[in-house]
Amino acid sequence: MARRICITLDWQNLNDRERLFRGVEIADRAGVDTVWVAEAWGRDAFTILTLLAERTRTIKLGTGIVNVYSRTPAALAQHFATLDELSGGRAIAGFGTSGPQVIEHFHGVPFKPTLARMRETIQIFDTLIAGRPLKHHGKVFQLDRGFTLRFKPVREHIPVWIASLNPKSLDLTAELADGWMPIMIPEKHLAGEIRSFRDRVVRAGRPADAVAVRSPDRVVVAPEDRDRARRQAAGTLAFYIARMGTFYGAQLERFGHGDAVAAVRKAWNEKGADAGIDAVPSDLLDQVTTVGTVAECAARIDVERAAGVDMHNVSVQTRSEAELERTLGELVGA
Repeated sequence: MARRICITLDWQNLNDRERLFRGVEIADRAGVDTVWVAEAWGRDAFTILTLLAERTRTIKLGTGIVNVYSRTPAALAQHFATLDELSGGRAIAGFGTSGPQVIEHFHGVPFKPTLARMRETIQIFDTLIAGRPLKHHGKVFQLDRGFTLRFKPVREHIPVWIASLNPKSLDLTAELADGWMPIMIPEKHLAGEIRSFRDRVVRAGRPADAVAVRSPDRVVVAPEDRDRARRQAAGTLAFYIARMGTFYGAQLERFGHGDAVAAVRKAWNEKGADAGIDAVPSDLLDQVTTVGTVAECAARIDVERAAGVDMHNVSVQTRSEAELERTLGELVGA
């Protein structure tokens, strides 16, 4: 049975743009399901996804994530409906709230009410994509004129995936989303967390499998320099713990890693990024990701699938395009 594989494109470093594009083209040929493009406070996600739409044929094109504050729901509908048209119906709307530091101090928008903003964004987004007149009366938005998009979207529904952590946002994801993007769930807790989420979906009146689940981290195939790849993975983990607000640290504290969270924050704040990375315990890193051979990463993916994951995030570090295509093909499987 083929595995549903996705990749995440880091295009904040554009020193070799053509290499990045070629990698996605190869993933497209190899049968990778989705490419996700993130957006924080650097380059935007939609420009690169539009370029990728022109260079690929079947791979889905998702934002992983865009926040629901810096653009209105109608602007998000315009972006995604256009991307969906240009790609022949391959867009995925990956939404999240980001955090108060980015939303209030980069975008200058009040962060609260987060749940109402997410709920109303999805409701307005779905209305416009479906071609229904936009009339909405909510806590955040009051819209009375009955606008519709000035072109017919190629699909009446674009899948919405939500990045969520806390109980109320998980309930909203279970109620309204097509996919859930969790983060930083240690392997030994993964099956239980997914079972709990499926229970939320059922309580929302939907079939348990109505919402697909993406893996909470990525596996990294690094045949040439495992140590370097592990340090990169530890760097991402340390950055989220020390520099991305309190949500992610609280997530790991809930899973019993409070001492590690405190140590990483203390080291980063007192001695800088390298010290923060050094403070990430090996056992925690191993619980949230696998860095190794194709076989080791495929085995971790199969563990994730047994735990209930539907889509598996992978990264392949190689200098050879032929090896990249071969590796992705092996991870996708038959």
